[in-house]
Amino acid sequence: MSKVVLPLIWLTISCFSLSLQANTSVNDLDFTLHKLDSGEDGPTLLVIGGIQGDEPGGFTAASLLVTDYQVKKGSVWVVPNLNFKSIIKRSRGVHGDMNRKFLSLPKADPEYEAVEKIKSIILDKKVDVILNLHDGSGFYHPVYINKSRNPRRWGQSVIIDQAMIEAPKYGDLAELAERVCKSVNNNIKYSKTHYHVKNTNTRDGDVEMEKTLTYFAIRNNKPAFGVEASKDFRTHTRALYHLRVVESMMGELGIEYERGFKMSLRAIKKRIDNNVKLAMFDNKVYLDMAKARSRLSYIPMKKGEQIHFSASNPLIAVIGNKKSYKVRYGNRSVTQLHPQYFEYDDSLSTIKLWVDGELKDVPFGTVVDVKDAFKVEPLENYRTNIIGFARQNIKDDSGVIVKRKQISKRYSVDRASRKYRVELYREGKFCGMILVNFIKQRGVDFASTGDSG
Repeated sequence: MSKVVLPLIWLTISCFSLSLQANTSVNDLDFTLHKLDSGEDGPTLLVIGGIQGDEPGGFTAASLLVTDYQVKKGSVWVVPNLNFKSIIKRSRGVHGDMNRKFLSLPKADPEYEAVEKIKSIILDKKVDVILNLHDGSGFYHPVYINKSRNPRRWGQSVIIDQAMIEAPKYGDLAELAERVCKSVNNNIKYSKTHYHVKNTNTRDGDVEMEKTLTYFAIRNNKPAFGVEASKDFRTHTRALYHLRVVESMMGELGIEYERGFKMSLRAIKKRIDNNVKLAMFDNKVYLDMAKARSRLSYIPMKKGEQIHFSASNPLIAVIGNKKSYKVRYGNRSVTQLHPQYFEYDDSLSTIKLWVDGELKDVPFGTVVDVKDAFKVEPLENYRTNIIGFARQNIKDDSGVIVKRKQISKRYSVDRASRKYRVELYREGKFCGMILVNFIKQRGVDFASTGDSG
């Protein structure tokens, strides 16, 4: 059985999904472009993450732009996963360093099409400025201070290839970079982690930098900057610094935006860790995989059809075959899905659920918070299966008040044993599922529905 990699996008800002057939090769995994357009006139900023797959700060920050930012004036285009295969493999470059392939590249190179595709995006007449997000060593400083802070380091820098280019707008690269650094540093308490402008003077003979994405843009009179967060930091800290630089650049360009979280380390880490949701087959199967168990069994997949996935984050991929699928989130391993195949029934799209005494009509593909207990309202000719809840010689779990302690913890979706699957079937065919999430709550008793079950 050939392996497949399925890229998944299920976004609140740019809502669409990508689906591939089950015989798709791992080498076909492609990057995605997300256009956050305001509809209001203004410049367009192109942000690129993941050109090197072992630099999670850059591609994680770019993914947060896609999922949690709304542009109010101007446009922000985001490629969060340029070298997607290398991201998934936790490799700088499975086929070599992609950021050294922009000067010349033979058509036989496995990344030729991807490089040509990103070049065409860079050269789009709508794109005014490009930021390429990286994670770099140590802390760049224009004068030698110590082994960690010196001119040979890259971290905490905005990189320019030369001071100026003959561009219609934003051609003074050095001045713009200095303004961005000053703006960012106003929000950084410790001077050690301040940003500095690093000019590589590429055209003066830097053979390696001549091959890079930013210098390709520069050679075509497109203002482009490298942005480096220090590898001394953890991923969420790097992402915060990247987002500060991106926001400062947006401010300099006059791009207006709203952000869906507080700019703090705690808020960013929480958002990164919890933005792992996966839906299959038009939301009939839905999994919130924040802190998921390493293995999830008996996932009801559709018999005899290609697999359709969507996800909450452009860094999510599913790798595998019909026997099992590994869910990856960037270079993290999330879980492994072991399917059970069913014919599907489309006669139902919601489930009636008593939640702490209140009756709700819940669509499939929903997470329902439960303080104390829940009960599925019985429906003629349909069977409810609460995964991990068992009663001897009784197959239908509807009509019974269920508390968390009555469900076997090992069947939870998450390691905290709070999220559980509730599935509906009709004549042996799968109709859909929801998740119930038992939230932390003290001193709250279940209000009876009037039916003891």
